Amino acid sequence: MLLTLLTLPGCSDQTPATSPPPTMEVTTVTVSPSDTPVQLEFVAETESSRQVEIRARVEGFLEKRLYTEGELVKAGQKMYQMDQKPFQAALQSAKGQLAQQEAALAVAEATLARVRPLTEKNALSKKNLDDTIGMVQQAQAAVFAAQGKVTSAELNLSYTTLYSPLTGLSSFSKKHEGSYLSAGADGLLTYVAQLDPIWVNFSVSENQMLKYRGEIEHGLLRFPSRNLFEVAITLADGSVYPHLGRINFSEPSFSQETGTFLVRTLFANPEGDLRPGQFVRVQLRGAMRPNSILLPQRAVLQGAKGHYVWVVDGEGKAARREVEIGDWQGEGWFINHGLLPGERVVVDGAIRLSPGAILKVVNASAPMSAATAVLSGPTAGAGEGDTPRSTVENTVAPPPGPPGSTSMGQ
Repeated sequence: MLLTLLTLPGCSDQTPATSPPPTMEVTTVTVSPSDTPVQLEFVAETESSRQVEIRARVEGFLEKRLYTEGELVKAGQKMYQMDQKPFQAALQSAKGQLAQQEAALAVAEATLARVRPLTEKNALSKKNLDDTIGMVQQAQAAVFAAQGKVTSAELNLSYTTLYSPLTGLSSFSKKHEGSYLSAGADGLLTYVAQLDPIWVNFSVSENQMLKYRGEIEHGLLRFPSRNLFEVAITLADGSVYPHLGRINFSEPSFSQETGTFLVRTLFANPEGDLRPGQFVRVQLRGAMRPNSILLPQRAVLQGAKGHYVWVVDGEGKAARREVEIGDWQGEGWFINHGLLPGERVVVDGAIRLSPGAILKVVNASAPMSAATAVLSGPTAGAGEGDTPRSTVENTVAPPPGPPGSTSMGQ
């Protein structure tokens, strides 16, 4: 026991061995600034490029509806037939009056033909000639008036058959057989909406426009020449509409009610897949962010003081770097300030790091660029005080195709 007690102080003076800090396996991406195509996205609504009202232009009874409600009608197709008998009678009466006036004109002209030679021989006075000429002119005026009544009666008769002025989708009929139609506000029968081409309208707010202008002035954004954007749309189910469109009109002034201005795009719709009133998302392609840095969203963390990333320093250790982020593109963030070309940024494993942690880079990611189609990979869980940015299921915009033909107007 004594020997044991004598050895205890010696044991207490020994310092236990400390294990080295663990090495963290991470994936990285190398900062490589490049000109990156971007697309501007807005919520939009479809609208018929030409919607017309089918209205009664004369008063009368509706005899028959000649189209099927909701189906496509062709230009010049008959849609309604009104009772023609009263209008046929009116036309006959107008033609009779015209015949009477033409007969009176013939008599007046024959009289003038007899009076003129007699006046030249002083057999009749000059007054008789003037009166006869006046009768001929009155008869001519009466013929013109009668011809106008005939034309008006013919037009009224033609208005009893209502045609579609364009090829489009028909609406339901507001009037049915036997209804009395009038030419006023109550004369609306139905609508026909042209589907091909179709308009897709969206609004740009004043704040958005000022933001774009500021980024352009600071060299962070570049619009295509003459603002000729290529326009694509995504439907409500996430599918991409197969046809590309172009901007064909932009409102010159902001709306005082909404603080936005309207932009209208034109799309071919040969199959009628788009219908008026649909909500879609439009993407304007052709803009460019010059010399930009694009990082995967999961590489950007958010702390109490803002956004930051982890970079690999010269000793292979983790170093925290505060960054200023811009817009996101697909599943990537644009970094406006805070990183230098050639630096390596931690992508996967970033949330487990602390300053000075020894890093082992595995499966280093390629630099993000316009050629990156899809940025995949799960978003890592967040540690205390660190919140990874949310991931958006989308793709990085491909390089823009041929520009459109009409400018945005701003």
